[in-house]
Amino acid sequence: MAQLQELKRKFVQQFGSNEEIIKIFQAPGRVNLIGEHTDYNGGSVFPAALTFGTTLLIAPRDDRKLGFASTNFPLTKETSIDNVTFSEEDDWANYPKGIVWELAQRDIYLSQGYNLLFHGEIPNGAGLSSSASIEVVTAYALLVMEGKPTDTVQIALWSQHAENEFIGVKSGIMDQFAVANGRKDHAILLDCDTLKYELVPFQSGVYKLVIGNTNKRRRLVDSKYNERRSQCEQAVQDLKQAFPELTLLGQLTLEQYRANEHLIKDETVRRRARHVVEEIHRVSLSMEVLKHNDLAAFGLLMNASHDSLRDLYEVTGIELDTMVDAARSVPGVLGSRMTGAGFGGCTVSLVHQDSVERFIADVGSKYEAATGLHPDFYVCNIGDGVRELKGEV
Repeated sequence: MAQLQELKRKFVQQFGSNEEIIKIFQAPGRVNLIGEHTDYNGGSVFPAALTFGTTLLIAPRDDRKLGFASTNFPLTKETSIDNVTFSEEDDWANYPKGIVWELAQRDIYLSQGYNLLFHGEIPNGAGLSSSASIEVVTAYALLVMEGKPTDTVQIALWSQHAENEFIGVKSGIMDQFAVANGRKDHAILLDCDTLKYELVPFQSGVYKLVIGNTNKRRRLVDSKYNERRSQCEQAVQDLKQAFPELTLLGQLTLEQYRANEHLIKDETVRRRARHVVEEIHRVSLSMEVLKHNDLAAFGLLMNASHDSLRDLYEVTGIELDTMVDAARSVPGVLGSRMTGAGFGGCTVSLVHQDSVERFIADVGSKYEAATGLHPDFYVCNIGDGVRELKGEV
């Protein structure tokens, strides 16, 4: 409450608006519990929304301009709603601009200008979906302001398309979907090919989800992310010899893949594909063990996921591997893995509540000694997806 009042003051200071007309929206970050680099391959993922994310304050203005500001970055931007284009120098503001562009692609044109102030609680570049959080909260808020329907599945798809086409990152649907459709104390089992999803109660009991931020910054646009995507597409082309209708690796069962893996000519491409198909299978196994509340078995699947991302998909790196190795050495840890796209970012660990303090101390000191980087840790709860804050204000 106090923080929201302070944000309102900052909004008025920045834009000179009347406090009474400011509306406030919030979208969470997300953590993926298992199923990494499967989303753009049409496989299953198992993300959950977090209780912290991006808060957006928005108010109409009486011209056809958009004003963007953030409490996290000094850059401010003003642009016409009739001429929205990507510009490298606009940095973070390209994400909300991309949503305005995307809505126009869908024949949803803004009737007036708006001022937008963003306040992010997600560490930038940590791999907890700060960009998806900005996109989804912007889309939801603008649709509400314009009196349009707010279909959260549609919002997720539009936000992903904006990131793919306006920003230039060929991300899958998982991040935006989890941010838009999360629910408190539930994770989302999502089939990224069909967008069928199920909210699965995630009751971890005496175990806590602890996110470890390596503070090794990662930028997807500049990383190997798009390269991994093209390698998966190459694997599909090779496997068409056996499956002419195949369009995504996620359409194969593990047995089908293993029987035809030899058709993939390039050994590196073969390893990438093997990770994807085996990881999708691990998501399926996870659902089975969680039905029986077997958290120990789920922890082992988390470990196997990280090892595959390290050895087959090669997206971990020294920082993530160091943190995961340190985490697994702490008594009371059931499992630990990288979460997100990799190349830096965060780990997620399942830690007994009695071991959390020791975990943070031990992992923190070992990691800093090995890398020279100071990590941050978040003992996290699972929260709701995008929404307007009304009663809270």
